[in-house]
Amino acid sequence: MDGPPASSRKLFRLVLLVCLCTLCAATEISFVTCGSVVKLLNVRHNVRLHSHDVRYGSGDGQQSVTGVTTAEDSNSYWSVRGTSSRTCPRGTPVRCGQTIRLTHVNTGRNLHSHYFASPLSSNQEVSAFGENGEGDSLDEWTVLCGGAVWQRDESVRFRHTATEGLLSVTGEQYGRPIHGQREVHAMAVAGPHSYWKTMEGIFVKPSEMPGGSRDSSGPPHTEF
Repeated sequence: MDGPPASSRKLFRLVLLVCLCTLCAATEISFVTCGSVVKLLNVRHNVRLHSHDVRYGSGDGQQSVTGVTTAEDSNSYWSVRGTSSRTCPRGTPVRCGQTIRLTHVNTGRNLHSHYFASPLSSNQEVSAFGENGEGDSLDEWTVLCGGAVWQRDESVRFRHTATEGLLSVTGEQYGRPIHGQREVHAMAVAGPHSYWKTMEGIFVKPSEMPGGSRDSSGPPHTEF
């Protein structure tokens, strides 16, 4: 016996696709949670926070952190984690005013700052530091946002907890070997250069917490 006509099969696939898209939209969370892996866009300069296994030739010689215009680069993924002294269970919404760590997924080093001068602008250097997600207290950043929790579509600031510098980009560009990438640094003065927004990523839902017992203070997963 013949199956349904091609037009009916095409209509069924279309209805199924619409239903799946509706389900995805309904289950997508609107806030950032611990354990999520995200790309962060500097709103003013349209560059994503980026790192790679290239060290600064000045300052403390740590792994460089830059801004890139490319959206697809896997070296722009960062894991949102609790601190060494205060864990943050996976799937827990990140509160405004909460202190977190941002761990570079591909190298396992944490977003870090200290009082060394940045290479191009002589602002406060921002680097990536540590091994397998463990560094020191200079890896901690406070999320500054306007409501109760960090919303995915909100422009937020990150204040370095130890020095109070704000994670910023002001447009300076590197030459070789990272030609065209922008300097990322910390600045004491708030301004339009220090706002960031989540873009691409994997956002862990509260319901995905396995028994509520795991936390995101350990090394990030790197399946992708």
